[in-house]
Amino acid sequence: MKAIPRSLIIPGHPDFEKLNDIGLEVVRRAGGTIGLIQWFPKMLRDAVDEVVDTPRTRRRSYDELEKTEKTYLGTKIEILTRAKLDLPKGRLDFVIQNCDVDLKFTIGGNWMIPTEAVGHVCLLAAIDEPKSQCFLGLIVAHPANLTSGANRDAKRTVAATGFQEIHWLLNGVPCPQNFWRTLPSNLVDAVFTGKTGNDRIVTLFSGVLDRPVARRIIEEAGGEQRDFMRRIRSDAKRGARDRLLQEGVLLLQGNYDADLIKSLGLPETSPSEFISHRVISEAERAICASYGRSVPAALSS
Repeated sequence: MKAIPRSLIIPGHPDFEKLNDIGLEVVRRAGGTIGLIQWFPKMLRDAVDEVVDTPRTRRRSYDELEKTEKTYLGTKIEILTRAKLDLPKGRLDFVIQNCDVDLKFTIGGNWMIPTEAVGHVCLLAAIDEPKSQCFLGLIVAHPANLTSGANRDAKRTVAATGFQEIHWLLNGVPCPQNFWRTLPSNLVDAVFTGKTGNDRIVTLFSGVLDRPVARRIIEEAGGEQRDFMRRIRSDAKRGARDRLLQEGVLLLQGNYDADLIKSLGLPETSPSEFISHRVISEAERAICASYGRSVPAALSS
């Protein structure tokens, strides 16, 4: 996403009243500003990751999607937004405050505006992957706010000067990263080429130490398992937890092991997350023992 200029949509601007009213309604329906911040970034992250589908495709970025998948992703975000905000469909994607509104999504830094949306309000959604930020704004797609050239589908983009005409609801708000994209490609390949669910989870947690891992990531790593969480439990020395312990790696859960996680100086881990840690000192072994977690001395060196 390019540097965002200061918005000109302030009281006195001819589009201010309309965009402000629609923006307030969007925020209200999302549960207020806090509700919007809690919902919108995660919704975008999950929607993108589900289409990229790293576990089955080995792809890790939006750029690797086919054109049809990118189109579907925009439609998916439109549907999820309509459902969350409980908005009726109109001639365009939604009706908000008796106004037809079209939703446009991009990761590429600009939005494609179709001819049917020109002159109407557009709800602009975006992710900046390198900066892990997301954006949500409103613009009236006046011809003056759009580029003069169009692609072969007659779609235009927001002009450089048009970025000043966006009324921002969220501007550069932190957005979760794609977990798999943050890992070395050889580690991702090693995880997903494991023969069993246990193999994949052991590879994941021995390769990603001292970092909280969400339940969804464990599900993806475990593969098509009915009870993927069983993979991380003790299972007659065959479960991932016991196999990791044999390597000197503790697998801890953010709820049950919260105090031990804190005592070991590990990052805060939510109740739905797990974190692995390699025990490397006698002091850490003693801390673990005080919480009833024994790590064999032979594995701590």
